[in-house]
Amino acid sequence: MRGALLSPPAGGTEPVRIPGARRPPAPGFRQRTWTDRAPYLLALALFAAYSTLSVLRYHRMETRSWDLGIFEQAVRGYARLQFPVADLKGPGTNVLGDHFSPVTALLAPAYRLFPTPVTLLVAQAALFALAAVPVTRAATRLLGRASGTAIGVAYGLSWGIQQAADFDFHEICFAVPLIAHSLEALLRGRWRPALLWAAPLVLVKEDLGVTLAAIALVVAWRARRTAPRAAAYALGAAVLGAAATLLTLTAVIPAFNTTGGYDYWTKVGDGPSPLAGADTKLRTLAWLLLPTTGLLALRSPLVLAAAPTLGWRFLSGDDHYWSTDWHYSAVLMPVLFLALADAADVSRRSPRPWLRAYADRLPACAAAVALALTPSLPLSALTEAATYRKPPRAVEAEELLARVPDGATVEANVGPISRLAGRCRVLWVGGTGRVTPDWIALDNSSGWVRDPHAYARQLHPKARYRVAGEAGGYLLMERRTP
Repeated sequence: MRGALLSPPAGGTEPVRIPGARRPPAPGFRQRTWTDRAPYLLALALFAAYSTLSVLRYHRMETRSWDLGIFEQAVRGYARLQFPVADLKGPGTNVLGDHFSPVTALLAPAYRLFPTPVTLLVAQAALFALAAVPVTRAATRLLGRASGTAIGVAYGLSWGIQQAADFDFHEICFAVPLIAHSLEALLRGRWRPALLWAAPLVLVKEDLGVTLAAIALVVAWRARRTAPRAAAYALGAAVLGAAATLLTLTAVIPAFNTTGGYDYWTKVGDGPSPLAGADTKLRTLAWLLLPTTGLLALRSPLVLAAAPTLGWRFLSGDDHYWSTDWHYSAVLMPVLFLALADAADVSRRSPRPWLRAYADRLPACAAAVALALTPSLPLSALTEAATYRKPPRAVEAEELLARVPDGATVEANVGPISRLAGRCRVLWVGGTGRVTPDWIALDNSSGWVRDPHAYARQLHPKARYRVAGEAGGYLLMERRTP
């Protein structure tokens, strides 16, 4: 039996070996414990849950928007070393003229190997889950094992992340781990990594340069006394972040846009008063601050990083941005939970006993609330047997769409897009411009197209189409050749 070597007795020359005893750790060695692995195990579990949820929904043909098709077309272009053209936004539209998100090119190698929208869904699930590592790690360092793990669980099950994981795909999935790693570094006083992690946000979406500026301002505030030079660099980064957003909105996007402008200006300023929808906006604020952080996060300057996203959403005239739906709150979740960890750490040293007690209990409460809300959120679908079964209508619809040959030009609405965008040129119904498609594929489950031939003539008066088939609530029409 191998034993450990202990120090020799006085006057001895050989160390004494005790059978069965463990060797002492080498100098500088830190034994890895469950605490070290907890963030990664949590991230792995969350990845399994998120990816299962989104991939099964795809297989059930329950696509919720055209975004999955748009991003697949863009990534498909990158994978072929071409421009990211998304015909769904209009024939020949370069998506860099819609939203500036060149970061999606990182998915091109994986998509080249696995050319399916499932690649995008799995990548999104991985990125959301990856952010749990810095969130849990930072919270554990500040608050200890139990509270840190609780905050990691609360992040992973938060309504903002669950809603986004249930969405088809969006480029903001890249921003979530970048923000989480940046704020983790900030909380550790590592100013340069905090700025470097936040810098790529300008390549994720045009508005996130302002989020970079907000993070940089927090770095400058925290570093102002102990590292004035770092604070000065942070102020410079804040200016660059704001300038990057301004330059992108006024020059870069218009350069790729066919109209020479930015299509979303009309959603800010030209809509209703900023006070419109005040009830919805206040309800969203309550959901952001109460079940997640119990308002304690407001004691941390880190919440400043949430201000730009909330600002443009609430100033917009589009009411879709005001609510808790879709993916719009995902980038706020790592901000809120790391702000909670920071505020709890400070509050536990407060001279007020009630605040110390509140800060001690809040991480566990946040995890408990997230668990309690989950039965009403998307991940609850994983407990239902129907989630794992492909309905017969989906099988029938897939067989119908398989009749469309590869490379064909197809006009489609939401339903067929994700099954055709990877192998056909797909355009949005009613948005084909001067292109007359070979096929028209529609999800007609609600029966909104009562007369297929009349609808086809309405779309393309000079062409004639025949009904090629109907199945699973889907309608397929083929253009007749003269």
